[in-house]
Amino acid sequence: MAILKVARLGHPILRRVADPLPPEAIPTPETQRFIDDMIETMREHDGVGLAAPQVHVSRQIAVLEVQGSPRYPDLPAVPLTVLINPALTPLGDETVEEWEGCLSIPDLRGRVPRYRAVRLEALGRQGEPVELVVKEFFARVLQHECDHLKGRVYLDRMPDLGSLAHLREWTRYWLPGPEREE
Repeated sequence: MAILKVARLGHPILRRVADPLPPEAIPTPETQRFIDDMIETMREHDGVGLAAPQVHVSRQIAVLEVQGSPRYPDLPAVPLTVLINPALTPLGDETVEEWEGCLSIPDLRGRVPRYRAVRLEALGRQGEPVELVVKEFFARVLQHECDHLKGRVYLDRMPDLGSLAHLREWTRYWLPGPEREE
């Protein structure tokens, strides 16, 4: 497995709609190796999700996982999930505004409104149909990664950039809980 280079905000690939992956390409050794590399890269950077455009590949592939992440120690676990050609449908109009960050926009955090619950339809790692209804943080991560596949970043969803904070200042003044620096 390899750690892939993460594209940073400003790289054109982050603003391009990713190409769907043909189902027949899913079981190929190249695709399976790429998925392994995405998982390894996400874990290396303590991320909870990673989309293919973030590692310079314009394909509709995303990986997610929350298990003991030092960046998100108090969040509920999300099992390792591989999504290919995902489609999300909001379940209702209710949104929740919470803090988000992004491996492609290092050292910044901002408050982003997202739908509280969504329905996911996608293909899984072996090309099997995946259908989930998820809420709260899992729904937020799905929406964040699916935005990457549409050429969007979380900054595009912020109605007010007034909450945008550098990571050090966010940790000092805004991080909830006892980890907060004073």
